[in-house]
This record gives sequence, structure tokens and C-alpha cells, in this order.
Amino acid sequence: MNQIEFTTRKWVRPEDLNANGTLFGGSLLKWIDEEATIYAILQLGNRRVVTKIISEINFVASAIEGDLIEMGLIATKFGTTSITMRAEVRNMITRKSILTVDHIVFVGLGQDGKPTPHGYTSVTTERDRIPTN
Repeated sequence: MNQIEFTTRKWVRPEDLNANGTLFGGSLLKWIDEEATIYAILQLGNRRVVTKIISEINFVASAIEGDLIEMGLIATKFGTTSITMRAEVRNMITRKSILTVDHIVFVGLGQDGKPTPHGYTSVTTERDRIPTN
């Protein structure tokens, strides 16, 4: 996971499996969207962010019950009201990449529910953009 800046780990449990006994893609996509939301909130300093785009998802491997997976995100672009990031998920047990998503775009919203400028152009690794309201 070169240059991935935000990682979290999940344990694949029985409720995460599909009929084939492997990790259900819907569960994994939910986890990615949740982690990307947290990353967008921290990078934009705004609790009001929404998913705008998730590009093609390339599943290349899977996971089974008991496997540990690691998800990583990195910001690739800051727009006026948005942040674009890349995601990668890998199986920590098999060391194989499970999937990549090249573009996930989040937009920061104002109190009126409309896109609002955030004023950032680079990633923070400090936790100084935590929203206070």
C-alpha cells in the first residue's frame, strides 16, 4: 500500500460472508465508505460530507471468515468543495490485495446542505482539522 495514509483493520466474521463463504462485497464497500467518510471529515474539517462518486471497483481477491483485512486511503486531489481519494484493501493473512478504488470523491456541505469551499490544498497528518461543531 504505497503512500496510503489512513489505515484501519477489520476482522471478517460470519455475518460478513456471502453465499460462497467469502467476504461479501457489500460489507466491504460499506466499510470503505465509512472509513472514507471519516478521512474526508478529518481532511476537510467538516462533519457534513457526502459521497459524490465511487469509481470502478476492481476486486482481485477475497477473504474468508477469520481473515484480517486492512484498508487504506490517500487523498489524491483537493477541489474547491471536495476531496478525492484512492482506496486499497488487502488481506493481512494472505498478503494479497483484495481491491482497489481509484477515485472516491466527497463533497463538504454547509448548513444549507449545499457544497461549501473548505480552503485546503494538502493532506494533514495532524488531527488539527477535527470539526468543533
